[in-house]
Amino acid sequence: MQHILVVDDDDEITALLTQYLARFGFAAHAACDAQSMRTQLAAQPMDLVVLDVMLPGTDGIALARELRRCSQLPIIMLTARANPYDCVLGLEMGADDYMSKPFEPRELVARIQNVLRRTGAARPAVPQALSETVRFDGWELRCVERHLVSPAGVTVPLANAEFRLLCTFLRMPRRVCSRDQLMEHARGRAMESFERSIDLLVSRLRQKLSDDPRSPAFIKTVRGAGYIFNTQSVQGQVRWEG
Repeated sequence: MQHILVVDDDDEITALLTQYLARFGFAAHAACDAQSMRTQLAAQPMDLVVLDVMLPGTDGIALARELRRCSQLPIIMLTARANPYDCVLGLEMGADDYMSKPFEPRELVARIQNVLRRTGAARPAVPQALSETVRFDGWELRCVERHLVSPAGVTVPLANAEFRLLCTFLRMPRRVCSRDQLMEHARGRAMESFERSIDLLVSRLRQKLSDDPRSPAFIKTVRGAGYIFNTQSVQGQVRWEG
């Protein structure tokens, strides 16, 4: 199933499109602004973004530029403005297609299908943030190299599953995460299924963080609920490619 992210601050439009796209076999997700778009991209690899130009805060043109700096994720721009300059600028920023509001949902579906065919739906998913180094409580996560650097300057390599789990925790600090949530978010579309339980993976990550399992500072067990990553601050956003 292909995943489509609809970014629009009009709740009626996002509700309509997510329901309509589901009828054509797409898994549709909604976001209302730049931050919720980044959150959705961090949670789920997308195949295409439908992006409104007029958004609160960071507009769609700037977001298209941001996406194109770090990925080839297909983009279809939407706008209620009739100014052809918007269309040209959107395309120059790297959008694959453009539609004016109001529009027929069936035409948008046809354009989505056409863009996915044209791009082969095989462009690499957007890196889910832009930082190459994320700092938390004296530690550094080097996202390109996929290793940790301890407060003492010791390099700690991470296995693929450990890296993904830590990324998931760093995106949701100080929030209780169930085991199912951790499996879902940390697994990723291209990642192999965990052969052993999430608890074993947590144990391995605790060892890498020098976290005492009897009295952990970072990964705390919430009995009957899951785990919480108890960092005091996270500087930077996790970069996670595929």
